[in-house]
Amino acid sequence: MTLTRRLISPRRWTPPPAPADEGRTALTSRFTVARRLATGGHGPEDVIFDDQGRVLVGLGDGSVVRVDPATGTRTTVGNTGGRPLGLEPSTDGSVLVCDHDRGLLRMSAEGRVEVLVDAVAGRPLTFASNVVEGPDGTIWFTVSTRRWDLRHYLGDIVEHSCTGLLVRRDVNGTVIVLRDDLKFANGLVLAPDASHLLVAESAGYRVSRYWLTGPKAGTVEPFVDNLPGLPDNMSLGSDRLVWVSIATPRITLLDKLLPLPGFLRLLMWNLPRAVHIKPTPIAWAMAFDLSGRLVHDLRTDDGSYSFVTSVAEHQGRVVAGGLHEDDIVEVTLTSPAR
Repeated sequence: MTLTRRLISPRRWTPPPAPADEGRTALTSRFTVARRLATGGHGPEDVIFDDQGRVLVGLGDGSVVRVDPATGTRTTVGNTGGRPLGLEPSTDGSVLVCDHDRGLLRMSAEGRVEVLVDAVAGRPLTFASNVVEGPDGTIWFTVSTRRWDLRHYLGDIVEHSCTGLLVRRDVNGTVIVLRDDLKFANGLVLAPDASHLLVAESAGYRVSRYWLTGPKAGTVEPFVDNLPGLPDNMSLGSDRLVWVSIATPRITLLDKLLPLPGFLRLLMWNLPRAVHIKPTPIAWAMAFDLSGRLVHDLRTDDGSYSFVTSVAEHQGRVVAGGLHEDDIVEVTLTSPAR
């Protein structure tokens, strides 16, 4: 990774003490790869099921691919001309795409690409991350950071820029920023009754509940706080569980540096790459019920898969994707402890 930005503007933050033993509990079990499903490319950053149980995935070459997990058959839906990240199947058969380079897109079933949002608050939209759509066509999406790109995402984690966004696009095309202070905004889930959103903040080690309706509308409260790792993409399963990919465990050195004067992180950022902080290779996925109670905690560091950036469930089938992998994987789902 070439460090193109030598100067950073670190923000101080005192993270909560990391959970003991990296948050392992009686529910912690093995992330077991049952089989691999070829994508035909590299970098399946997000995986999501469509209404027919097929998996949609975006690849590093711009392709959006549909994979049938029952047969392994894959079909290219289209190409964004950029770098697709978060995906959301729409009720009209199209696919909503958060494209790192081009913004929020809609890809038709025939592969035609329409740009829905390419600027937010007067600035070009880059690093759109995850997206959901409401029953009335309202769209919400996250922007991870306004200062860094995907290739250099660690710069934002080290800087702790808090420039992530939560954005709403109304049916008439109006775009409104709902939050502009998020700690590397990432995964997004719409509650089944559309009463609230769940928003993952990778650099905040948390998932928050943003209320859309009722007396709490417009307010935020914790859903799951002080996670033992960095949450990435999320999805709502047919089991009504919120599936959360954990890209990496928390980095002890970074947690120690975040509350200290920022020049220490500036010095670290300018050290040779070999001594930089690095994500720990692990495959990790968690699932919570809609009250925030942990139901599944699947993890392994055996090298069978790593840096899981997305996980989704449909009718008992769990699949995961990873930014640095070629294939997506089907994961053996063990029964949770009772």
